[in-house]
Amino acid sequence: MTSKAVVTGHSRGLGLAVAEALLGRGIPVLGLSRSPAAGLAGRFPGLLAEVAVDLGDPDGLAAWAGGADLGRFLEGVSQALLVNNAGLVTPIAALGRQGAAAISRAVAVNVAGPLVLADAFVSATGRVADRRILHVSSGAGRKPYAGWSVYCATKAALDMHAQAAMLDGVPGLRVSSVAPGVIDTDMQATIRGSKADDFPTLGRFHALKAEGGLSTPAEAAGKLVSFLLRDGFGGNPVADVRDPA
Repeated sequence: MTSKAVVTGHSRGLGLAVAEALLGRGIPVLGLSRSPAAGLAGRFPGLLAEVAVDLGDPDGLAAWAGGADLGRFLEGVSQALLVNNAGLVTPIAALGRQGAAAISRAVAVNVAGPLVLADAFVSATGRVADRRILHVSSGAGRKPYAGWSVYCATKAALDMHAQAAMLDGVPGLRVSSVAPGVIDTDMQATIRGSKADDFPTLGRFHALKAEGGLSTPAEAAGKLVSFLLRDGFGGNPVADVRDPA
C-alpha cells in the first residue's frame, strides 16, 4: 500500500509530532503551516514537502486549495490521509470581550480551513480507494466551558461536519473528529496564561500541569496516528483517541 498524508499546523506542537509519527512510519507528508518545521525535512530526506499556507487567510487558502499542488502530491497513492490539526484556542473571554478580529480568525482557522481542505482533499483523491480525514477535535466541542464559547463552538462544528460527511456516502471516504486528550503544547501555555475572570476553569489546567496530567505531544501523536491507521477508523465519526479499537 502506498500512503501519503497531509497535515496542517505541522511546524510545532501536536502537528509537528503527528508529522514526525507519520514520517517515522515511512509515510510521506505534505505539511501546511505558515512557517516550515525547523529541521524536520533534514531528518526525513525525501519524505517531507512543505507549503506556506495561512488557514486564517480564506482567500489565500481557497486559491491554494483550488490549485494543483494537492492533487500532484497525492497522485498515484492507494491510501490518502488528511489530518486537520491546526487550531486556535483564543479568544478566551466571555461574550462582549472577545473582539471581532479574534473571533473571525478563530473561525477561519478552526472551521473554514478544515472544511475547505476536506473538500479539496476529496476532490483531489477521486480515484483513491482508501481516503481518511481526521479532524483534531476536543472535549470542549462536547462539553461547554465558560470563556471558551468560540473554541467550543468551532470544535463542535468539526464534530458535526464529520457526522454529516459520513452520511454523504462518498466512496472510500472515512471521516472522524477525534479528541486527543490534554496535551502539553503552546496552546496549554496560552490557556494557563489567561485570566481567571475570562476562564473560570483556569485552576484545573494549572493543576494538570503541576500534577503531570498532560500528555506529551509525541505520546498524543502516536495515539492519533495509530487511531487514524487502524482498520476501524471512521466507524464512529465523533471519537476520542482513548476509544477502544
